[in-house]
Amino acid sequence: MIRTITIAREYGSGGAQIGAVVARRLGWRFLDRALIEEIGRAAGVEAATAQAYDERVESWVEQLLRALATGALVGGAGTPATAQAFDSERLVAFAEQAILGAAAIGNCVIIGRGGQCLLQDREDTLHVFIYAPWRERVARVRNRVAAGVDVDATIREIDRQRAAFIRKFFQQDWRNPHLYDLMISSTLGEEAVCATILCAIGAGTAPRCAANAQPVTPQPPFPGGV
Repeated sequence: MIRTITIAREYGSGGAQIGAVVARRLGWRFLDRALIEEIGRAAGVEAATAQAYDERVESWVEQLLRALATGALVGGAGTPATAQAFDSERLVAFAEQAILGAAAIGNCVIIGRGGQCLLQDREDTLHVFIYAPWRERVARVRNRVAAGVDVDATIREIDRQRAAFIRKFFQQDWRNPHLYDLMISSTLGEEAVCATILCAIGAGTAPRCAANAQPVTPQPPFPGGV
């Protein structure tokens, strides 16, 4: 039974919003980059920082912080007593702990941050990649950036950063289809994409599933390790 969904996405595809909708419909927790960073900061500073971020997930955040504080998840990130400052490596380590802890608790949707790699060998996790046509990505991003920003360059740079992150920390190709169970274009519409994801985990009705979804044949766990 699927208890966790990871969503990787091209910048401007609307993948994070789709993840939030899926989480809301399932009644699951939503773990995005901002919350992971808050948890990381809270692990080095104080629990109230993360707890104040979203009142609806306080108990879940508290469980993650407890695990972080005791070092119960994975090694390498340090404990709150030693995490006085974050560099990118330290923050990534705390983010990995948060993702592993979230999956252990279950019933969550995880956006980005290498979740598809960290949780690749978990049979209770569905991995999704969301993409979109360039013109739609440009239109979506243009609505969220200041006038005069080079939207095309911004999209290319953020995609490059996401690919580089996966390559550096997991030795994987971000767009490798074998990392995912489902690759789907958001051009189908938010409703169709959400319905397809819900169908994939057995929580939706078959007639609502989008016909264009690209299921990927399951592969053995990737060799990179955690």
